[in-house]
Amino acid sequence: MIELRDYQKKAVESLKSKVQNVLNTPDNEVVIFQAPTGSGKTVMVSEMLKQLVKENHKRYSFVWVSVRMLHEQSKEKLEKYYEDDRLIQCSYFEDLDDRQIGENEILFINWHSINKKDINIYVRENEQDNNLNAIIQNTKEEGREIILIIDESHHTASSEKSKELIETIGPKVTIEVSATPHLKENVSEIERVHISQVKAEEMIKSEIAVNPEFMDIKIGSKSSDELIIEQTLKKRVELAKFYEKEGSNINPLVLVQLPDQKGNLINKKDDVVKILKDKFKITEENGKLAVWLSEEKTDNLANIDKNDNEVEVLVFKQAIALGWDCPRAQILVIFRESKSFTFTIQTIGRIMRMPELKYYNEEDLNKGYVFTNLPNIEITEDYAKDYVTIYEAKRDSKLYKEISLPSIFLKRQRERTRLSGKFGDIFMKVAEEINLQKKITTKPSRTVSPIIADGRIVNIDQLGEIERKGQIEVQLNLTELQQLFDKFIADNCTPYAPADSSDRMKTAIYNFFTQKYKLRKFDPQAQRIVLGKENVQAFVDIINIAKERYKKEVVEKINEKREKKEIPKWEVPVIISYNSRYSKEEHPTSIMKPFYTKKPSEPERKFIELLNKSKKVKWWFKNGETEIKYFAVPYIDENGFERAFYVDFIVQFTDGSIGLFDTKGGMTAKDAGSRAEGLQKYLKKNKDKKVWGGIAIFVNGTWRYNDKETYEYNLNDLSSWKILDII
Repeated sequence: MIELRDYQKKAVESLKSKVQNVLNTPDNEVVIFQAPTGSGKTVMVSEMLKQLVKENHKRYSFVWVSVRMLHEQSKEKLEKYYEDDRLIQCSYFEDLDDRQIGENEILFINWHSINKKDINIYVRENEQDNNLNAIIQNTKEEGREIILIIDESHHTASSEKSKELIETIGPKVTIEVSATPHLKENVSEIERVHISQVKAEEMIKSEIAVNPEFMDIKIGSKSSDELIIEQTLKKRVELAKFYEKEGSNINPLVLVQLPDQKGNLINKKDDVVKILKDKFKITEENGKLAVWLSEEKTDNLANIDKNDNEVEVLVFKQAIALGWDCPRAQILVIFRESKSFTFTIQTIGRIMRMPELKYYNEEDLNKGYVFTNLPNIEITEDYAKDYVTIYEAKRDSKLYKEISLPSIFLKRQRERTRLSGKFGDIFMKVAEEINLQKKITTKPSRTVSPIIADGRIVNIDQLGEIERKGQIEVQLNLTELQQLFDKFIADNCTPYAPADSSDRMKTAIYNFFTQKYKLRKFDPQAQRIVLGKENVQAFVDIINIAKERYKKEVVEKINEKREKKEIPKWEVPVIISYNSRYSKEEHPTSIMKPFYTKKPSEPERKFIELLNKSKKVKWWFKNGETEIKYFAVPYIDENGFERAFYVDFIVQFTDGSIGLFDTKGGMTAKDAGSRAEGLQKYLKKNKDKKVWGGIAIFVNGTWRYNDKETYEYNLNDLSSWKILDII
């Protein structure tokens, strides 16, 4: 069972709304869903289709088109995703009944099986009426609207081919799913997942470093190929040790991409294999090397995606890139080609995923690495620009002395608002304790739906129930039974969010019936037993007891074992990497050399000017946000929750004191109360470190800062704010 992350839930809701907007118009239009590699595009689209089917009264059929063998992977993923409620059926051509796509059925198609001339797909030889055109026509004649999903559209033959397919199918809505979409005509809605959202949920690497720390390398007589492979394997060993230190059994994998030059391909492969064997003892024979080429595939590829697989290096050609998912792949080697090389989100997509969907304490494990002997790399897409780090700033080791400031890092908590996997274990324990089996019957009364019989309205202005002779009771079919069961689960999730917790509760109940009654998972009989009038109260009671136990054992203990990391001796990072959106600026007293900036706010820019002019400043550091490598102090927000405050500047003064300043202006200064007070508590607690500072503002040509324990900001009365006299 897949638990959606926060950004995924928001994207699903927004995408569904945009698709519904198009469904309610008279035109056939395109909805773009743009999301980076590793964000879970397939999962989000799957959930959106499920919600669409649940909430709409129209009848839909779906066509899902993917490239190469991705349609098989997509079908497999969706079938697994839909197995709980069976609302949507996934099919190939040979699975279709009556040569049509059924209601709530998805037909999966491979782009490369589509005839380029007329987009006719023949399922069986000589059956002229069993092609895509005929199937679409039959489906529409049954009164169903067709929704077309074009998956990984950036890999289709061309946007022209996509347009031709759209014209042939005539879907009510086309959803183009891609990191880099290219449909331009009839686009009415665009839903975009930003890469920063995916990183915040720790799904993908925080950045991709290219040739890190190469400026200090001693080259000697090595060839560029030898140098690149040497540095690559050195980094791989370093990462493996870090994983061991973290207690993870992950064996980081190096991907070696051979140049896409047919004449030179074999020679380059042989050269690489020879270097790996002679200098590093990495061979196919000892299981550490694997090869994946169209003309050669080694026998050890089967389980290469497993986290603890022994293969350390995989040599491949470009074709492996698509649809291949191996989260332990962390380093990519790219050799020089005769043609110019451009970096795309697909290039780095192979090393973007986090192997355990979480960030580690050791920051290097949260990065991907590219080692290359290319002289230059052009980054073609905005997504890649946000992701690939090509600049490095280093801490000035001659100027810097350890400051050992206490800092904190807070990770997200989810157990407060949603049931986690621990609920299932608690449910089973409670079921044993109260002997649930003895409280229920496996042959309850029929689950029926009451229907009003022989009613009439005499006075339309009279409130209350209408006159009727009675009710008739009709047994629920499987779909109605599923819907009633879903409602029962959702109603009993409170106070936990049903969208996040329903699946956990369902799984707990299904597991009970599997263990105690040997019912297969998702058997409708389990739903009938739960909903039977003789049993339903017993299940409400056990759910409530399990939720109370969950609150005590999980939620209330979060504060004790909260994902909060204390950093007792924080130091300015030794190295910080930056992507191509950053630019270099000359600032002599910046501790990071060189200094890179994206676009400082006006207060930040003016504060840097002040620091550069000051003779009292030894060095200053422009702090970052949200990552463990940056400095943060704790504070309590207006809702009583502990948060991390990343102050803008850490300043080392010549007298040995350390200034912590956060620059504000206008409304941002007015709303800084809880952060300001948290900072002052921190300063008071750590006064032995000679720290001082506060919120800083620039008013009427003067810098002032607030160091009061109770924060007050009134632009007309700044008498309580001190002059920041550091010139």
